Amino acid sequence: MTANSLPRTPVTLLGLGAMGTALARTWLAAGHPLTVWNRTAARARALAADGATAAATPAEAVAASTLVIVCLLDDASVEAALETTDLTGKDVVNLTTTTPAQARARAAWAEARGARYLDGGIMAVPPMIGVPEAGGYVFYSGSEDLFTTHAPTLSVPAGTRYVGTDPGHAALHDVALLSAMYGMFAGAAHAFALIRKEDIDPAALAPLLTEWLTAMAAPHIAQTADQLATGDYTTNVVSNLAMQTAGTPTFLATAADQGVSPELLTPYFALMRRRLAEGDPAEDLTGVVDLLLR
Repeated sequence: MTANSLPRTPVTLLGLGAMGTALARTWLAAGHPLTVWNRTAARARALAADGATAAATPAEAVAASTLVIVCLLDDASVEAALETTDLTGKDVVNLTTTTPAQARARAAWAEARGARYLDGGIMAVPPMIGVPEAGGYVFYSGSEDLFTTHAPTLSVPAGTRYVGTDPGHAALHDVALLSAMYGMFAGAAHAFALIRKEDIDPAALAPLLTEWLTAMAAPHIAQTADQLATGDYTTNVVSNLAMQTAGTPTFLATAADQGVSPELLTPYFALMRRRLAEGDPAEDLTGVVDLLLR
């Protein structure tokens, strides 16, 4: 028997939105017996035509497999779907987007019902699922034994990155990365707004913006992490806090001249000024992180 002919782990999947459907199709394509349930039954019937088994209820779906994947709207939807199911001996992997606190509470809830629990944060959009070269992956945290047992199955739709036994850490990594993404999007939006009324093609600015952000982000992120770890915010500083803060009026004046609201920049600039007033002018921007802690 070859590796490709070995039996595939049966999977139960609850939730067939855009992401759930993408996950389902990758497991089906890889030969995994798949049982699906969705509140809107038509979506389950569509997958049944491709070889999945459509369950009428969550309890029926959960009973079909040891490995139970949940990909629903929110934490309340997870509880509503699973509350009448028998989770004894089940391996529950929750890919629903939640907060770290919700993930920890859901882990305790599942374990009290006899299940092992793993939480996941999907760092991909549906078109990236099942496409290794797209670079999507999923953060996992919680039961290490569960992750080790099912890693080959979990790695079918996207890469896997286990980030520890604390069930909340996958969600925390997910939100941390997405928060940074939205901050970057905010800066890009401001940059495009500045040229919006000028005879400058946004398509011409785009590669310049991409090149600049790529060049700046990697060293800045690495240095911030190192400085937070050591507690020394003045090591290897190229542009210190005093100099960078002194330059902010130019950005605000340019925005005013261009008829652009500075609202995406002013909160960060305010934190820079506050840190300068309270800290060492020779340090980097890292001290802003401490100002955000309550």
